Amino acid sequence: MSERGAAGPGPAAIQVSRIMRPDDANFAGNVHGGIILKMIEEAGAIISTRHCNSQDGEPCVAALARVERTDFLSPVCIGEVANVSAEITYTSRHSVEVQVNVMSENILTGAKKVTNKATLWYVPLSLKNVNKVVEVPPIQYARKEQEEEGKKRYEEQKLDRLETKQRNGDVIFPIINPEPHTVGYSQSSLIHLVGPSDCTLLGFVHGGVTMKLMDEVAGIVAARHCKTNIVTASVDAINFHEKIKKGSVITISGRMTFTSNKSMEIEVFVDADPFVDEARERYRAVSAFFTYVSLSKEGKPLPVPQLLTETEDEKRRFEEGKGRYLQTKAKRQAQLQQAALQ
Repeated sequence: MSERGAAGPGPAAIQVSRIMRPDDANFAGNVHGGIILKMIEEAGAIISTRHCNSQDGEPCVAALARVERTDFLSPVCIGEVANVSAEITYTSRHSVEVQVNVMSENILTGAKKVTNKATLWYVPLSLKNVNKVVEVPPIQYARKEQEEEGKKRYEEQKLDRLETKQRNGDVIFPIINPEPHTVGYSQSSLIHLVGPSDCTLLGFVHGGVTMKLMDEVAGIVAARHCKTNIVTASVDAINFHEKIKKGSVITISGRMTFTSNKSMEIEVFVDADPFVDEARERYRAVSAFFTYVSLSKEGKPLPVPQLLTETEDEKRRFEEGKGRYLQTKAKRQAQLQQAALQ
């Protein structure tokens, strides 16, 4: 892995690179989305922590608070190099916005392609008092409009995080002898003991580790439903509601909420049992929606079996997922039309 700093006004941009190995990929040779998400978060954590410690003040570590919607534009394959570049684009008093681009590189031919674009939000936590959020040094903007646009994005994500936290609380229960293509048939859970290698200097789980585990569970749900090769197509905003302490046992649960002709939406949430802190009860730490597509052996999109909803809650979640799907589709079409006019 390599890292490079770029000189220039304001915080330096950085690039993290790594060649993709067989254990990073599925049986078809496509790199797991969770691996890319973990690399994205590592780059974001480096640049935001570096910036927050760039002036005299209390030493701190930047903690991931949110990842905006991320589209997987093209798969990365074994043997390719993933180049992850990160740049700080906005700072508020207590948060940092980092924009990250991922480009895959075929080192045999030199061919390159953009595979991901992501926006992450971090908050700096004091090394002396983990519950204290320290102030962020401001950055210099080339234009006043950049600061105004950043402030608008900040307010929007702040409101969305609050709304998401308020509607969290669902629990997944096992289903006895479920029928194929039902929610119960493909729902999955993974239990993980948080160890030192999963954590930051503060003793809390890296956001990238959590996202990788969430992608693994979402992939299992999608594979169970389709029985084919599947890849991550996109991830809706991932909200990190609360920190997860070293020594906790986390349960990552996933269930299918919606299917279109060629895509699947999977809800994933992470619950933490802080066994080292017996006074604390189990709590919801992270939540997100993942979208997967089914591929043939040649890498072509395949039709997705329709999700069979049985309960009123499943039907409600299906309609909510359909709304998100149509909204995303409309936004994408509007962006294509706008690009065509330029």
